[in-house]
Amino acid sequence: MKKINFFLFILICSLFLGGCVQKSVIDDVNIATGIGIDKSGDQLLGSIMIPVFKPDKSFDNFTFIAKGNIMRDIVSEMQKKASQPIVGGSLDLAFFGKDVAHEGIIQVLDVFLRDPSVGSRVQLAVVDGKAIDIFKGKYGDRGNAAYLTQLIEHNMTDQNLPLTNLHRFLAAFYQEGRDPYLPYLKKIKPYLVSITGIALFKNGEIVDLLSENKMFYFKLLVDKHTKGSVMVKDKSGESTVQSITSKTKIRMINRNPYEFTVNIKINGLLTEHQERTLKKDDIQKIEKQLEKQVNQECAKMIEQFQKKGIDPVGFGHFAKTRTRHFDFKKWNQLYKNARFKITSDVNIIEVGVVE
Repeated sequence: MKKINFFLFILICSLFLGGCVQKSVIDDVNIATGIGIDKSGDQLLGSIMIPVFKPDKSFDNFTFIAKGNIMRDIVSEMQKKASQPIVGGSLDLAFFGKDVAHEGIIQVLDVFLRDPSVGSRVQLAVVDGKAIDIFKGKYGDRGNAAYLTQLIEHNMTDQNLPLTNLHRFLAAFYQEGRDPYLPYLKKIKPYLVSITGIALFKNGEIVDLLSENKMFYFKLLVDKHTKGSVMVKDKSGESTVQSITSKTKIRMINRNPYEFTVNIKINGLLTEHQERTLKKDDIQKIEKQLEKQVNQECAKMIEQFQKKGIDPVGFGHFAKTRTRHFDFKKWNQLYKNARFKITSDVNIIEVGVVE
């Protein structure tokens, strides 16, 4: 009997509490799916992308624009222009113009941190130019937000873009010994946007850009491939290795000076070869050439990180987990003189039906 009374009490409480939740009818609000931040003189220029649902079930896009010194001023100005409340519970994207990203984006992201309606999986990106120009395009028949979100997610799961979102960016920003990064986008046609590289941050500001042809090697270091592709060039011509899976293991072998080994294991399929036929030793040559490329490119990339004073791979965090009384103040100088040895093991597991 006591159990029945207890469950009855819980049921009644849930009914009353359910009535306290603020509800919004979807037709009575403006659903923000993307927000862009640019510079306009000494002020910020904000743009919010709103999907417009037509009676024929097609999509259109509308963009609210406002200026202000802080994000809350911008949002307040937009609300004054809107006939219905602008809500952010379905926010998928937050894009930053290159000029804003060079000055720092953490103060802008503070708005998202304090809004419980904004999810941690919001996709962030830096735009080559103005974010508002990207929002004003027209991409596909499912709306701009769907196109831009799927563009980023597809390249993370099937191509060479490492996993990233609001949660991952903030985790790397606040974690000592690791620096965040974001995809770098460019509008190349009125109906087309391309991922042209990766923006690397230090203290919330862009300090370097990785070009598109470096993304494969960068993902090997900071993430793991479940798919992906890379071009292999040697004396006999060019080959393409796709459907790549990879796994990276870091070891610290010395502390004075710091020395690390980075071992990368790669499995892939040979999907294209310049020669029409494959000789018996061609597969081994391609594997060795790809290992050479990986070792050289990753070593150059880490050397560049050391010169820039950034650590997107997280060697500092890795060293801390294996060092008692680790001092990050000393690490910043020690990192510049640290030594790294890159080794790789490439295994082409399939070459197609014709050899």
